[in-house]
Amino acid sequence: MFAIGFIVAMVLAAAVVGDAEIILPEIAAMAVALWAYREKGWVRQPEKIFIAPSATAVIGFSVNLLDIPYVAKLVLVLFLMAALLRLMKSNFAPSLATGVLPIVTNATHASFLIAIFATTLVLMLGVLVFRLNKGVPRNAPVNYRYMLVFLALHLIWIGVAVAAGYPQMAVIPPITVVVYESLQMPMYMAKMAMKQIAVLTLSATIGTLLYLNIDSWVLVAAFDMAIVYLILRVFSARIPAAYAFPLLPFVFPAESVPQLPYAAAVVSAFLFGLVLLFKTHERRRLVVQAA
Repeated sequence: MFAIGFIVAMVLAAAVVGDAEIILPEIAAMAVALWAYREKGWVRQPEKIFIAPSATAVIGFSVNLLDIPYVAKLVLVLFLMAALLRLMKSNFAPSLATGVLPIVTNATHASFLIAIFATTLVLMLGVLVFRLNKGVPRNAPVNYRYMLVFLALHLIWIGVAVAAGYPQMAVIPPITVVVYESLQMPMYMAKMAMKQIAVLTLSATIGTLLYLNIDSWVLVAAFDMAIVYLILRVFSARIPAAYAFPLLPFVFPAESVPQLPYAAAVVSAFLFGLVLLFKTHERRRLVVQAA
């Protein structure tokens, strides 16, 4: 309940000041994962809830100001984020979304960074004050090989999207986060891939329809969160990124918003299909080695 209230308050603040750049979709996913789900991998090192997303946001914001092509910005920021997370010894997946967000939304105002700093600080303090990380060990093994696989999969998709004439579909932040988390799963099956595709596509569709048909930002956000909650209950799924997707229409370029549901379906099907192929190959290789 606190997480949903926090998300709606963020949208209310944006409506009051008239600045959509302070609506941060990935912060919605983080609020749910940290305060409601208490995801172990996300609360393990509370200080990085603030540090990692803020650092990647600065990287993405800075890269977006460069006078280079859009796709070059995406590729550059993906590699810079991977290097930063490796340097920080961090596996905090939401950092990937806050890094690409300023590029896909073309954020150019300092309010974007201020909003990132403020919201991630509040989320971190919530974890610390209420001890939501109690009993969770600080350290866990990090397989950095998956970051290389993550980069390879995204480079493949970026190439496909550009070749097809849809560079705006090259990276969609919530999908980026779920792809990286899926690569970390010890077991990843077709059922999980189908569930992720369905949930993310439905949340994108609901968010887009409500945004295009209701004028009140706060009302749209409230309906979004309630419907996503029901979708996740129906699918018996815990996918925090589903709460981020309905907020993308607030910050995406206006001309891209109507295509968001189709983009969600195509991009998620392609990338989660690649993840499934990789994890299936990995599982078979391990079986062979064990035999």
